[in-house]
Amino acid sequence: MSTENALLTILVDRINNDTLVLPTLPEVAIKVRQAADSDDVNLIQMSDVISQDTALSARMIKVANSALIGRSVKASNLHQAVTRIGLHRIKMIATAMAMEQLFVSNNELIKSYMDKAWKKTLIVASHSMAVMELYLKNNKQNSLNRDSNILASLIYNIGVLPILTEAERHHEVFANPSFLAHAIQKLSGKVGGSILEAWEFPDEFVEVAKNWANPSYRPKEISYIDFIRIGAILEGTLQVSDKSAALQVYINKGIIPSLELFGSDEYNNLVDDVKTMFD
Repeated sequence: MSTENALLTILVDRINNDTLVLPTLPEVAIKVRQAADSDDVNLIQMSDVISQDTALSARMIKVANSALIGRSVKASNLHQAVTRIGLHRIKMIATAMAMEQLFVSNNELIKSYMDKAWKKTLIVASHSMAVMELYLKNNKQNSLNRDSNILASLIYNIGVLPILTEAERHHEVFANPSFLAHAIQKLSGKVGGSILEAWEFPDEFVEVAKNWANPSYRPKEISYIDFIRIGAILEGTLQVSDKSAALQVYINKGIIPSLELFGSDEYNNLVDDVKTMFD
């Protein structure tokens, strides 16, 4: 059996037997989610929880000052940021912002793969959020939520993490990077769904992780998967033979008005604004 097939067999067996080691939700995200679920938490207490993580605190201030929140007066501290974002939105946004903490490794080669995966995720997420923002601007009557889309856009490819971690134990596979790409393409959806189920995320997020890259999964109603797929097509993560034709699907579905959208200043300014939240 080839090295590639051996590793693939190991991965499949561990997934099927529920023995694949899955990443745990970052500690700060757990604390924020627990606090948000408490009936008596207030804004000051939530600020105290978030302030325990310096990087997350800075990122929450950026979120509060972004076009996604849309306030003219800027927040200058964490309490102002939490007040502006609001308790009902903090749970989603803080969880999303903490995701970067998972894409780390002490192995230089694995670290380079994780860095690349995270950067691609950010580009996809920036497009997804920008498209969502403009869609909601023109379609106010719908069940979609921009905060849920932020989280979905940053966890959609979470399944790559255990695959990279498992591959780290078999250094010889890195002689063939195309195999690693194949393993991720074949298994990351199922792994990602397992991770989010283990984290007790709602079904809509599990669905995103499991099916965003599955070409046979075509939801009739507009869903978060549509926005992630648009971002993935634009970034190149979702490889298609004809980008324009692939995006035409979303014109027909009423999500985007035309391909000219992606060349507009309004759209590109939104994408840039989203990207600054992660700088």
